[in-house]
Amino acid sequence: MLRAHRADDVRAAEQALLGTLDDDGELMARAARGLAEAMHHVPAGEVLLVLVGSGSNGGDALFAAAHLLDRGVRVDLLLLEPEKVHAAGLRAALTAGAQVVDRAGGHRFVLDAIVGIGGRPGLREQAVEVVRQLQGADVTSVDVPSGVGVDEATTGEPHVRARRTVTFGTHKVAGLVDPAAAVGGGTPVLVDIGLGPYLGAPAVEALEETDGHVLARHLFTDAVSHKYTRGVVGVAAGSDEYAGAAHLCVAGAQAGPAGMVRFVGEESLRHRVVDRAPEVVASSYDEAGRVQAWVVGPGGGSQAGERLAWALEQGVPLVVDADALQHLPDRFEVPALLTPHAGELARMLGVERDDVEAEPLAHATRAAEQSGATVLLKGERTLVVRTGAPARVNLVSTPWLGTAGSGDVLAGFAGALVAAGLDPLDAGSVAALLHGRAGQLANPGGPFTASDVARRLPSVVAAFLRGDGA
Repeated sequence: MLRAHRADDVRAAEQALLGTLDDDGELMARAARGLAEAMHHVPAGEVLLVLVGSGSNGGDALFAAAHLLDRGVRVDLLLLEPEKVHAAGLRAALTAGAQVVDRAGGHRFVLDAIVGIGGRPGLREQAVEVVRQLQGADVTSVDVPSGVGVDEATTGEPHVRARRTVTFGTHKVAGLVDPAAAVGGGTPVLVDIGLGPYLGAPAVEALEETDGHVLARHLFTDAVSHKYTRGVVGVAAGSDEYAGAAHLCVAGAQAGPAGMVRFVGEESLRHRVVDRAPEVVASSYDEAGRVQAWVVGPGGGSQAGERLAWALEQGVPLVVDADALQHLPDRFEVPALLTPHAGELARMLGVERDDVEAEPLAHATRAAEQSGATVLLKGERTLVVRTGAPARVNLVSTPWLGTAGSGDVLAGFAGALVAAGLDPLDAGSVAALLHGRAGQLANPGGPFTASDVARRLPSVVAAFLRGDGA
């Protein structure tokens, strides 16, 4: 599992570690060595432009420049605040052969060390013109791309857009969560400088494909297990108008670890569901049997509010999606996982979609606090947020998942995970991860349907439990 910490927690860990070191410069030396090693893409003989800001961020880059010069890389230094530059770092870089230049231009490789984790969204005036001149350059950012909101994971204007980011000690929220992560060039390269023992609880976590224990510890697959010990998931989805949502939600539920799927709905729809999935037990609402979790909302149309009210009366955990998201109670009294996309979350909170997309973590956090539920905000990097716990972000996905019915499969699959015993935070996190991986495998590099994702999910679950991510 990857973990990201807030800037203040990183600073506190650095101070605690410094108290154990004999040399005050050792921490920066570790960061500089790791940064230089991560710059292996810059060949000897090339010219690297280092954009040097003030403080430790610039110091890390200057000491790294000295290492790179020893390796045969030529280095130009552009000092954005000469009066505040890290003096020892500058001496080291100049002694090793770097030269100071007064403008950017024509450099193929750039190291962005304008602002570190102490920066605010946006850039000061002296950096704005420099950043405009970076178009087409291969940019590496130090710790975070300059101009992003480090803890908020927002992007100020203007900001640096990097091809890669090298970060120290632990991941930063801006390195894992969009929209800031989208301008950092993918998951940052993490340099271990020894902060681990001094870091507190993370602000954000990301499950990896080797974290199968998160699911395995809730499954009862021994010799005495049976369909009821694995959990029963109920699906109240679809309508005569949106019958496909019922089929896809059921397909997602069947792909999970639950032992049985119950479907409730109108008689004609029940017959259609069972014709396609004969393993499903279908009934009317009046005759619905016991389940460990209900999935409500996909394709519900005008009936979604009534169905959600009925499901709330059952007193079991819920997964709430699509149309039912517009009929939420003031507070949930049962464990609940809400699965909106940005537009649906905007309507839930009474804001604009652009506001949610600019600050997804803040808005998902607000929705979780207001509802008492766990909120899974779908997107390129899906967020799963519950009050009082580190937020989760999914790093495994593909843009091709933006296809009709994909969210219905996700809701059904998440419901099966809840029914099998996972709490909504773990269920949402595992569902987003494995749903994303199934999408990657459905048709690598090309389009696929939601049904393709559902068909891929069982083998992806098996790989997750094995811990091999295949």
